[in-house]
Amino acid sequence: MADWSKNKLGRRAFLAGSAAVLATPALAQSVNGVATTEIERELNTSVRRNISSFRTLDWQPYFSNLNKGAVLVDISSRALHYWQPSGIYHLYPCSVPLTEDLTRRGRTTITLKDPAPDWRPTPAMKIRNPEWPDYVGPGPDNPLGSRAMHLGWQYYRIHGTHDTRKIGRRSSNGCIGLYNEHVEQLYEMAQVGTQVLLI
Repeated sequence: MADWSKNKLGRRAFLAGSAAVLATPALAQSVNGVATTEIERELNTSVRRNISSFRTLDWQPYFSNLNKGAVLVDISSRALHYWQPSGIYHLYPCSVPLTEDLTRRGRTTITLKDPAPDWRPTPAMKIRNPEWPDYVGPGPDNPLGSRAMHLGWQYYRIHGTHDTRKIGRRSSNGCIGLYNEHVEQLYEMAQVGTQVLLI
């Protein structure tokens, strides 16, 4: 009887310990003291926020037409909305900039579609992270993932990522990140000249 009680207590302790580890918030990654992803909040807060985040939107309050389609990125809900010229609607979770000073809001367009993006850190990124490489070619180590769409603002893109942990978080240096499979879908539908609004 005593052995069974010890064993039962051991299993309970193990299960409680496992649950505590799983419930522990993710820690922010840090490069030279600069966080590279946000700290997770309590699970129930995140779930509530995410449920409201993924509501569908109507394009008409934001755009006057859908001639070349339209992209709306809602920074606070971390969602990218896309309307095809036909009006067909798509909704994708995305990553957004780490901080407000890295965030750009307003209207622009897609100016270039890159099917195999390579990456160079911006001068500001190199100041913050001098250990980063000067260049990364296309492939699995590329921070821009499998596709990229350049925006009318220098250095800003909508792109994929091979690091799927970043999606749904404040984790970028200014760009909007999507899962690779989602950016590939968007890349096929969007055009050079597609209007983009970040709010």
